[in-house]
Amino acid sequence: MSRLRKAIAVPAAVLAGAALAVTTGPAALAGSGSDAADLPDELAASIKLGEVNRHLTAFQRIAATSDGNRASGTEGYDRSAEYVAGKLADAGFIVSRQEFPFVYFETLAEELASGGEEYEIDIMRYSPSTPEGGLSARTVAAPESDEPGCDADAYDGVDADGKIALIQRGACTFAAKQEAAAEAGAAAAVVYNNEEGPLHGTLGAPSGNGIPIGGVSDAAGAELVAAAGEEATLDLRAITEERTTYNVVAETRTGATDNVVMAGAHLDSVVEGAGVNDNGTGSAALLQTALEMGSQPDVNNAVRFAWWGAEEVGLVGSTHYVQSLSFEEQLDIAMYLNFDMVGSPNGGYFVYDGDGDEFEQPGPPGSDAIERSFVERLSEQGVASEPSELNMRSDYAEFMAQGIPVGGLFTGAEDTKTEEQADKWGGQAGEVFDPCYHTECDHMGNVNRGILMDNVSAIAFVAGSYALSTEDVNGLAAGESASHAERAQQRAVQLRSTTLDRSGSAHAEPAPS
Repeated sequence: MSRLRKAIAVPAAVLAGAALAVTTGPAALAGSGSDAADLPDELAASIKLGEVNRHLTAFQRIAATSDGNRASGTEGYDRSAEYVAGKLADAGFIVSRQEFPFVYFETLAEELASGGEEYEIDIMRYSPSTPEGGLSARTVAAPESDEPGCDADAYDGVDADGKIALIQRGACTFAAKQEAAAEAGAAAAVVYNNEEGPLHGTLGAPSGNGIPIGGVSDAAGAELVAAAGEEATLDLRAITEERTTYNVVAETRTGATDNVVMAGAHLDSVVEGAGVNDNGTGSAALLQTALEMGSQPDVNNAVRFAWWGAEEVGLVGSTHYVQSLSFEEQLDIAMYLNFDMVGSPNGGYFVYDGDGDEFEQPGPPGSDAIERSFVERLSEQGVASEPSELNMRSDYAEFMAQGIPVGGLFTGAEDTKTEEQADKWGGQAGEVFDPCYHTECDHMGNVNRGILMDNVSAIAFVAGSYALSTEDVNGLAAGESASHAERAQQRAVQLRSTTLDRSGSAHAEPAPS
C-alpha cells in the first residue's frame, strides 16, 4: 500500500446512509435571490469551457506523472479521485469515499509470431500468462462448426496436445473455448474474429487452471489457419491481482433525500493511457456542473453526484454502490443520469434510448421521459441527436437492473461515423468517433471542445430541471413526496417490465463470446 493510499484508505459509508461530512463552503448558485425556476437556465449558462478544460488538464497531468494512466488501483486514479473530492469538499458538499475490492489487470506482453510473420494479438482479460519470453509450439485449427471449439468434443480427431489451438469466435464464451482447448490438451489458445477487425475479449473472471488465451483479427486468423501445423511463438503476460479502489460520492445539503436525482461518470481510465475523453470529459462535465450548482442550491430534490472507480474492468464501482444499498435506499433514488465520453473528437450527439423505440431495449419506466428531456434540450441548443442503445456497457447498468429510470449522453467510441451523421454533425464520415479509444493517444488533443460544451450545457440544464421536479419521470410534482410503499409498488412494476441483456458488461469490451 502506497503512502497516498494510507492517507485516504478510510472506510466510508455510502451517501445513502451515513457520509463523511466536510466543512461547509460557499455554494455557487445558492442565495442569489433569483427565482428557483430559473435554476436550469442559470446553471447551463454558468458553465465555462475554461473551467471544464482546467479539470481535463488536471487529469492529463496526473496521468503524465503517474505512469501514464489513471486506472483504478493505481496512483493516477487515487490522485484523480482526491482532486475531485477536494474540489467538492471546498464547495461544501457532503462527500464520501466508498471502497471496494476488484481484480486489477495490466498487460505486460502481447506477441505472436509464426512462419516468419508477426501478428497483432490482444491478451484476453484475466488470461493466465505464458512463461517470460513466451512458449513455442505448433498450431492446430479447431474444426469450424456451429459451435467452434466450445467443448472438448470439438477436437475429436484433432491432436491438440501441447499445441496452440486456433479457434473461431462465436456460439459460446471465450472462457468456454479456453476450457475446451485445455481439456483437449492445448498449451494455449488463439481465438480469431468471425467479423472484420481485431478481437478484444475477456474471460469474465480469473481462472486458476486455464491456459493462456488471446484474440486476433479475422484476417490474421485466416492466415494462421491456412498455415496450421507450423511452429509459433506466443508471449502473453499480464498482472492479475486483487486491489482496492473507491468511488467518490457527493450530495447537496438541500432538497428531498427521498427523491434524489443521481448523476454519475466513471473516473478511471484504461491502463493504456490518460483517458482524457474516456472518461475525463464525463468526469469534468459532472464536476463543473456540481461546483456551479453548489452544495446548497434552492432545489426541491437533493442531487447526488458520483465518480465511479473500476468501470473499465466491468462496471465494478457502480455495481458495488447500487448493490450495497438496501431496497429502501434504492427507492430514494428517483433516477440515474450517466455521462460517459462526451467529447469524442469525431463525435456525434447520442442520447440513451430510454423508450426503446430505436433498439427495442427500453429502460425502466420513466427513462423515456429522461430521453425526451435531453433530446429537447439539445434541440433548443440547435443540435439534432440520435438514440444510443442501452447495451449495459456503462455505469447505468446496475441502476437499470434494479428498475431505476436511467438516461444520459454519449458521443461515440469505436463505431464509424456515417455520411448522414457527418452531414448533420460535421466531422469525417468513414472514420470512428474516437480513434484514440482505449489507447495511449487519448490525451488533451483527443477532445472536441465544441461537442463537449454542447453536452455540458445539456447536462447542467437537465440536472437542474430534475432538481426542481421529477414529475415526468415518477409522477412527483415539485415538493411532493411518495411513501416508500408507493415507491416499492412502482419499482416492482419497473422491474417486471425491464428485460435486460447483460452480456456486454463493460463498455471496455464487447460481449465475451
